[in-house]
Amino acid sequence: MTSKTPKILANLCLALALAVLLAACAPVVGTGRSQLNLANDAELNQVAALQYKKLLGESHLSKDRKGAALLKKVGARISQASNILLAEYGRGGESADYQWEFNLIESDEVNAFCMPGGKVAFYTGIMPICETEAGIAAVMGHEVAHALAKHSNERYSQQKMAGIGAAILNIGLGVGGASSGASEAAMTAFALGSQFGVLLPFSRLHEAEADRIGMNLMALAGYDPKEALKFWQRMEAKSGGGSAPYFLSTHPSDQQRIKNLEKFLPEAEARYQTASTGAKKP
Repeated sequence: MTSKTPKILANLCLALALAVLLAACAPVVGTGRSQLNLANDAELNQVAALQYKKLLGESHLSKDRKGAALLKKVGARISQASNILLAEYGRGGESADYQWEFNLIESDEVNAFCMPGGKVAFYTGIMPICETEAGIAAVMGHEVAHALAKHSNERYSQQKMAGIGAAILNIGLGVGGASSGASEAAMTAFALGSQFGVLLPFSRLHEAEADRIGMNLMALAGYDPKEALKFWQRMEAKSGGGSAPYFLSTHPSDQQRIKNLEKFLPEAEARYQTASTGAKKP
């Protein structure tokens, strides 16, 4: 093996990685940001549907018929708004990929989510903070935005590429004749760099992106996007402003989220004004 072997291997690995990245990049619906999608969306949706069914089987659906009906009403309007946004990005055909379900689960947990493929659940614990139909729309828009932007696929892809990168580094260190101590130090540095330099920032980016897209979805659905600010202000009051250090958190603090929402508000308000005239209201 010649001294040039590590360099040749590195170049081959780099070329392969670039080819994969170029082939798998696609724009995010709602922002246009280029993202990496290595997973098969149909397979992700299928897995999500099975997990959702399992969750519902293990949970107690709320007996609050009024709350459940309101959730489905808001969900229908937000899902129709998502069709409008998909069409704007020339991807109206993807509407068929979302088999929407909206269920209210009895739990004190303050949470809500939307799985890939449109499987939505709200816990009763978040409903008092939503307060109003528009508050529900603020949360619904945010959660649906995660699915619409294919953040689960991107997170999977990031983890996959991080794993490939670690394997390539390990091979390179071995071929290059690095000592065990040097190899361990390099692998540790790579792991920390991936976590804090790529994966966590992307999680925070996903949250900010979902806030932006979510505000636009609720606006397209005919809900005042300023209600999203009010919801997060109520959430901040409930949490007492406490959160994990921003650098180590996958979610922005409530205060940072509110600042982001204020920045995104003009775009959403413009859509709301259009929707209010009936031009694009679902």
